[in-house]
Amino acid sequence: MALHKGAGGDRRLSTGAYPTIGDPLGAMKLAPPLHRLGEVPVAADTAYQLIHDELMLDGNARLNLATFVTTSMEAQATRLMTECLDKNMIDKDEYPQTAELERRCVAILADLWHAPDPDAAVGCSTTGSSEACMLAGMALKRRWTRANAERYAAGARPNLVMGVNVQVCWEKFCNFWEVEARTAPMEGDRLHLDADRAVALCDENTIGVVGVLGSTFDGSYEPIEEICAALDAFRERTGIDVPVHVDGASGGMVAPFLDPELVWDFRLPRVASINTSGHKYGLVYPGVGWALWRDKEALPEELVFRVNYLGGEMPTFALNFSRPGAEVVAQYFVFLRLGREGFRAVQGACREVAGYLAEQIGKLDGFRLLTRGDQLPVFAFTTEEGLPYDVFDVSRRLRERGWQVPAYTFPANREDLSVLRVVCRNGFSRDLADLLLADLGRLLPELRRQPVPLKELGVPARPGFHH
Repeated sequence: MALHKGAGGDRRLSTGAYPTIGDPLGAMKLAPPLHRLGEVPVAADTAYQLIHDELMLDGNARLNLATFVTTSMEAQATRLMTECLDKNMIDKDEYPQTAELERRCVAILADLWHAPDPDAAVGCSTTGSSEACMLAGMALKRRWTRANAERYAAGARPNLVMGVNVQVCWEKFCNFWEVEARTAPMEGDRLHLDADRAVALCDENTIGVVGVLGSTFDGSYEPIEEICAALDAFRERTGIDVPVHVDGASGGMVAPFLDPELVWDFRLPRVASINTSGHKYGLVYPGVGWALWRDKEALPEELVFRVNYLGGEMPTFALNFSRPGAEVVAQYFVFLRLGREGFRAVQGACREVAGYLAEQIGKLDGFRLLTRGDQLPVFAFTTEEGLPYDVFDVSRRLRERGWQVPAYTFPANREDLSVLRVVCRNGFSRDLADLLLADLGRLLPELRRQPVPLKELGVPARPGFHH
C-alpha cells in the first residue's frame, strides 16, 4: 500500500448545474473541500458524480498491458462478490461456508501442484502474493532458527537466496524480518536465477532459496528443477539442507495447464512451499493470493493461529486480520466454472496472443525481442542501438492512444538494458493485439523523425514497471 502525505490548499470539488433531476441548481451550492471533511453531508448522487467524473481520468484497464492483475470477470462472479462484500474472512465462525470454500480452494491447489498428500497439505488465502510470500518467508526463517537456535542466539544472521529479478515483496520481507537478502545479479543473456548462482550464495545461514516461476521482468521461468538438483548435490557435499520456495505468483496458474511436463512444484521434495496470486492468472479481481506448504512439518505450528468454528478448530495463518471474503468466493467460482479444460483454454489463448504479438513486433524494424511469450504469456523487447528514439519514447507515444505499455531498466548487472514489456491477460484478444500493432506501426515513422531520444533533450523518462 502506497504511503501518501496530506495535501493542503483550498481546492474544492464542484459539479455541473444539472447532475440529477432532483434539484437542478442544488449541486451548484456545494463545493466540498478536497483534503478536509466538509461541514455538511453531500447527496449520495452528487458524491457519486463527483468521484465518477474524476475517475474518468484513470487509464482503461483493458488496455493496461503493464499489470498482471485481472481486469475482467463474468457477471455472475461480480454478482457473487457483491453479495459477499460484507463478509469478513477472519470471522470463520460467523461465515463457516465461506471458510469451507477457502478450504476447498486450498485442496484444489494442493492437488494441482502435486502435493504428496493433498489432504495433508497446509495452506491459506491471503490478500495477494506479497502477503503469501511474507508468510512463506516467515516459515522458512522460523524453521531455520529452530534448527540453529544456539547459533542464532549467538548472532548468526539468516540469509535468503534469490535472483535480483524477484518481486519487491521479497526485499520487503528481508527488511522487515531482518534477513540478509543475497541476490544473484543478471549477467549477459541470463536474466534470472540459475542453479550455479543459487548454490554459490548458500551457506549454513541460508533459510531458503526463492525460485520464480515467471519473472515479472521478462516472463521467463526460472529452472526450479535444476536449482533443486543442485541443492541436493550441495547437501551431499556439505550436509547443509536448504529448502526452496517457489514464487508462482503468475506461473503457478499457467504451468499446470500449459506445461504439465515441467517439474517445478511439490513433485520436487526440496520444494517446501508455493505461492500464487488468485488475482493474476487465477482470474479473480484484485485482493486474493494463496500460500501452500507441502505438509505440516513445513509450517511451524507456533505460527498458526486457531479459531473455533462449527464446534471445531480452524487454523489460520495471516498478516492481516479483517479482510474481505468476496475474493475467496470468486476464486472458488472460477475453479468451479472453468475446471482444468477451461483453464487450459483461457491460458492457452493468452499465450497464443502473446506469441503472435511478439512475433509481429519482432518483424518490425528497430525492435529486438528478449522473450517470446512462450512461458508466461508475457514478453519483453527493446529498441536497436543507434535509433533516434528509445523504449521510453515508444511507451510515451503508445499512451497517447490509451495503451499502457511499461518501459523500464533492468537491475544489476544489466542496467544498460531498457525494455518494453507486454502482459497478455484474459480479455486481451487477437483483435486488440492487431490494434496495438497498427498503432505501433503508425507511430514508428514519427519516432524515426526525432533528432535524438527525448531523454537527451532533458525530457525525463517515465518508467512504468508494474507487477
